[in-house]
Amino acid sequence: MDFELKTLSRARVATEKCDALVVLVPEKSPVEADLVSALLGTALKHGDFEAKPGKMLQTWRTPGLAANRLLLVGVGEGTARQVRTAVASALGTLKGSNVRRVIVSLGWLGTEQLGPQARAAVLAAADSAYSYQLTKSKPVPPKLQSVLVAAPDAAQVQAAFETAVGVARGVELAREWGNRPANHATPTLLAGAAKELGRLKGVEVQVLGPKEVAKLGMGSFMAVARGSEEPLRFIVLRYQGAAKAEAPVVLVGKGITFDTGGISIKPAGEMDEMKFDMCGAASVLGTFRALAELQPALNVVGLIPSCENMPDGRALKPGDVVTSMSGQTIEILNTDAEGRLILCDALTYAERFKPRAVVDIATLTGACVIALGAVRSGLFASDDELAQALSAAGEAAMDPCWRMPLDEDYAEGLKTNFADVANVAGRAAGSVTAAKFLQRFAAKYPWAHLDIAGTAWKSGAAKGATGRPVGLLVEYLLSQAAGQGARKPAVKKAARPATARSGKVRSA
Repeated sequence: MDFELKTLSRARVATEKCDALVVLVPEKSPVEADLVSALLGTALKHGDFEAKPGKMLQTWRTPGLAANRLLLVGVGEGTARQVRTAVASALGTLKGSNVRRVIVSLGWLGTEQLGPQARAAVLAAADSAYSYQLTKSKPVPPKLQSVLVAAPDAAQVQAAFETAVGVARGVELAREWGNRPANHATPTLLAGAAKELGRLKGVEVQVLGPKEVAKLGMGSFMAVARGSEEPLRFIVLRYQGAAKAEAPVVLVGKGITFDTGGISIKPAGEMDEMKFDMCGAASVLGTFRALAELQPALNVVGLIPSCENMPDGRALKPGDVVTSMSGQTIEILNTDAEGRLILCDALTYAERFKPRAVVDIATLTGACVIALGAVRSGLFASDDELAQALSAAGEAAMDPCWRMPLDEDYAEGLKTNFADVANVAGRAAGSVTAAKFLQRFAAKYPWAHLDIAGTAWKSGAAKGATGRPVGLLVEYLLSQAAGQGARKPAVKKAARPATARSGKVRSA
């Protein structure tokens, strides 16, 4: 889908041709003598519309308007979150129609928060336009092809707009790979998706197979992959936007492309959703897609250990002891706690980059879903400054997380008589003890762990990947780039006075 940014006054937006004009209306908006304001005033006066969140009024072929449809949508106080909800609601109303071009007008919102509001509008539109099509016999791509964001001053919101388009590209890629069935998203195919990113500016990709991983001594990772016919892949992505001497941020994504639980097999009900167990890996791919678009001035490494967790005669068994890349031995008490077993070797591998920080992202524990539901991702961190930066990024990106404890007492349950550490403790505080396990392998750098088991996908009628936490990760990385120097422009170009057009955001 195309996104475009353009300077349009309230009067001018009424003359812009489109299939639908979406006007975001706050509860407090200055009155002006233009056609849309007059219509809005009449609707408010007669009680046909309120500017409260969730309220909407739609008209058709209004005399004097170039748009076929006019949608007045209430945004209450006009916060970014309210704008995102309003745009999603408006575009949801238009689904099933022949609408191809939509204008979203920010002209009634005031000027204080136009940047976050523009970003929210773009992300909501991209989310609404996404449609999974890959494995359908008769794909029906969405009809919406273009969204123009109309602002009183395009230059004021250009940076936020371009960031939003970059994030939208990344979120869409993460959703697409998260949604693909496991037979269409094997470790080999996931590595292929990474190689495609290697064609983009600033991104390099290396893919290691079983022989290379064995030479590295990743015994824990290899043990999980043993039960599957699909060969493992260890994917290394590098984005270089700063000097080589600058220490990188390392992102580590769990890439279990299907999780049966192994010998500790899961119940059949909802096991199909275990195709989403690679959403941590998908979020790393999505983040690199956004980095290639935005070109921030920092270095980033992405590490994705990817395999299936299957039960066969060679599969890992409860009671087995494996040796990790770090040399620490691990007793396997539950083969369904496999994510931490592949992540721990990737965390050890991360040491070679001498990173400024390492963040792992994983659909790790059902316990985190119980603790935080689908609203916030769980955040665990060994470093307060890193935790604060990630929390702030989540709030700014409307992709929130919540810091959880890492008290040393929680590690007691991981003790075992037969190895250095067990891979699970008891049921109590399961997300915390999982993080404590990972922390053992991340002692040599500032480290954070995002448990996205509750936020990476939705179940039920809306089943599908969300693309989280790409927004959080991109916001965090941009803040780090700003901290070490000015961000490079997203696109090298001359100054633009009135109109900014993005590249296409593909709806797969």
